[in-house]
Amino acid sequence: MTIPIYQADAFTDKLFGGNPAAICPLNEWLPDVTMQMIAIENNLAETAFFVKEGAGYKLRWFTPEYEIDLCGHATLASAHILFSELGYEGDTIHFETVKAGTLTVKRDGDKYTMDFPSRPPIPIEAPNGLAEALGEKQPVAFLRSRDYFIVYETEQDIRELTPDFFAMSKMDTVGIIATAPGDNSDFVSRFFAPGAGIPEDPVTGSAHCNLIPYWAKRLGKDTLHAYQLSARQGELWCELKGDRVLMSGKAVTYLKGEIRV
Repeated sequence: MTIPIYQADAFTDKLFGGNPAAICPLNEWLPDVTMQMIAIENNLAETAFFVKEGAGYKLRWFTPEYEIDLCGHATLASAHILFSELGYEGDTIHFETVKAGTLTVKRDGDKYTMDFPSRPPIPIEAPNGLAEALGEKQPVAFLRSRDYFIVYETEQDIRELTPDFFAMSKMDTVGIIATAPGDNSDFVSRFFAPGAGIPEDPVTGSAHCNLIPYWAKRLGKDTLHAYQLSARQGELWCELKGDRVLMSGKAVTYLKGEIRV
């Protein structure tokens, strides 16, 4: 059997920037074990699989370790491939997911805007060993939603984190978000998920489901501009709309081909 495969860089307008995702359009679902093995073979943070259903698509995401409940950059990359490579003619794509409900992606010029659930983080006591796992910088607040959410004082603090990936992999969350006010943006962040096979994710849409409501409340405004400060970096235009968040970004296609399974 041959399956088409694409790879796109999301949340960037330049090749080799943003966050790469593999995308496999399917006529019907493969066995879960086969999709997991494809994700392992691709060795990217996420491999997305979608199947057309009615006017929309069913969408799933796999890390090299397991299927995940929500992924932003691979959703944006999937929409980009549908719009730019597969001839999708509308301006909005509806993705049905098992754990995150209906996700929509709208094309607006060279940007794609995703409509995702808001997941405000809740303040918690400092988890044992978490601050030390991120380095010598001292956080100013600890919160949690799906992921641990650690707030620092400055953008430079985020840039200078020295993560201990082994220690992080023992934490009881999917990932760890580190964030601070931005020097030239509303906020900056980094995201680590070594327990999911992703030591540092280049640009993380799902983390912004936490980041947007937090910073909107803290800064007193609903429209925000953000950077994720990985080596590849990523740029997002964000908006809080009630219990939903809008994330806009760009994407570029890196490769297209086929795989044999």
